[in-house]
Amino acid sequence: MFRRRSSSRYSRGSKRKNIFLGFDEFGFAIYRKNSHESKMQHRCHEYSYPKMDIKTLNRLEELLRNWDQSNYVCRNKLIPFIHAGIPANLRGFVWKCLLGTDTLQESSDFSYQECLREIRMVLVDLGVSEYGISSAIITLTEAENGIDSRSGKSCSSSVTGISPEDIITYRQIALDLQRSFPSHRSLMGNNSEAIEGQAKLFRILLAYAKYNTRTGYSQGMSYIAAMLLMNLPEEDAFWTLVALLDGPNYLAGLFDQSLLKIQHNAKIFQELLKHKQPQLYQHIDSLGVTALHFVTPWFLTLFTSLPCWDTVLAIWDLIMLKGISAVFGAGLCIMQLLESRLLEMSDLILLPTLLRVPVDVCKYCIFVPVLWKNEIYQWEIDCMESLVLEEEAAQCLEERKRKKTPHKLSQFFKEKKQTFLPVSQQKESKQSTNRAPDGFSKTIFSKLLRAAQRYLGDPTPAAESRQKKTTTPHRGFLVRNYSRRRSSTSSSKGQIWVRKNRQNSFKESKRKASTQGLAATESETSAVVSVGNTVEE
Repeated sequence: MFRRRSSSRYSRGSKRKNIFLGFDEFGFAIYRKNSHESKMQHRCHEYSYPKMDIKTLNRLEELLRNWDQSNYVCRNKLIPFIHAGIPANLRGFVWKCLLGTDTLQESSDFSYQECLREIRMVLVDLGVSEYGISSAIITLTEAENGIDSRSGKSCSSSVTGISPEDIITYRQIALDLQRSFPSHRSLMGNNSEAIEGQAKLFRILLAYAKYNTRTGYSQGMSYIAAMLLMNLPEEDAFWTLVALLDGPNYLAGLFDQSLLKIQHNAKIFQELLKHKQPQLYQHIDSLGVTALHFVTPWFLTLFTSLPCWDTVLAIWDLIMLKGISAVFGAGLCIMQLLESRLLEMSDLILLPTLLRVPVDVCKYCIFVPVLWKNEIYQWEIDCMESLVLEEEAAQCLEERKRKKTPHKLSQFFKEKKQTFLPVSQQKESKQSTNRAPDGFSKTIFSKLLRAAQRYLGDPTPAAESRQKKTTTPHRGFLVRNYSRRRSSTSSSKGQIWVRKNRQNSFKESKRKASTQGLAATESETSAVVSVGNTVEE
């Protein structure tokens, strides 16, 4: 009466067990083609990373042995070796040399081992183990749910003294560990290597949140820390993470909770795209897609989501050498290689394509030569930043005119400059900017704007009118400032001439009629304005 079931499900189960084929040379799991795991992974295992010959390898080892962090020549000597492809066993040491990790560790009062002891005490009080991430997530979730919304205190805080913010940070880090490279052998599965790898990543991220309390932890850091752990020991990876995230030439401020820096960088990237690939920019803009939509995951993970890992390593080598300019260059390289395809796409296809870059574009032999050929320099980024600041200043002025509040451009640029500086330099910047006159920031801005217009080759009437608008208040400032300091002495010939002319005009005003005195006052005013023009030039 009842028919026996087919054994097809057993055969399907056996096929599913045979989907996993092993690990590639970089430690990523290989699955059978067209399987669900292979499609979800979106990773290519066909690498073409170059191998360095023995002579070049010996010269590289000699350079690293005699490395001098203060000598810029060493960095320039390293460029051809990066072109040739850094060997895997030396990559971590090269990154440490470029970032100055050892110098940072020696000069810091922070102790990584002491921080780990404090973290372990907190984890014990919470009943959480660093070697059991799945159970840690459950325990931390229960602790977070136990936080009283009225008082903001945890139910266990009276015993452990742990703040609710720490519990939230711990739980967020534990959640992100399972999303960071789930197909890499150091983080995949429940074997001893994966458990130890997850524990290391957990400790590094918690230690950085303790080290930089202002920034704390932000999503995306787990990918960067995991990448460093693949190439460095645990403590070296921590200090390299500190140098990378806090370095002024690297990612300083990018992971700030306000997200102002990443929004600012997205605007700069949009300006670079506008002037380097205007047709593609117009197409993307017409679809209503902004650079912030795809630049944010690129920058916050440093392109670790690209499918070809040898290409990712080449991008990282260049980032360690050049800094943030290499991050902009890698993003523009993707846009250049995909331009012909993107111009034919709608908004429903364009954004997923940029977030999941095709394999054929990311192959080492295609991507890396374009990356090295079309290098982005820091002065280009500075010019585009000046245009972004000009637009933001214009918006600020319009908003304040609407509100009928007084406005100062110099104060606007001081605030912007202060926002994007690293924490260690903000106090020095406040002292130096407070001493500068009000017109100083605007003069620097005008110079940057003129340099950008010369670079772009676009001296349009609108640009000239904007320049006149920016220079006119500066001239008025000089005239007002000069009239205030009329008693000050100066060795300038123009100022001596103005002072003599003023004295003569006062003597003549006593002898002549009131009408003649009025004429003398008008001539004096025109003379001061002419001197203001010469000083401004």
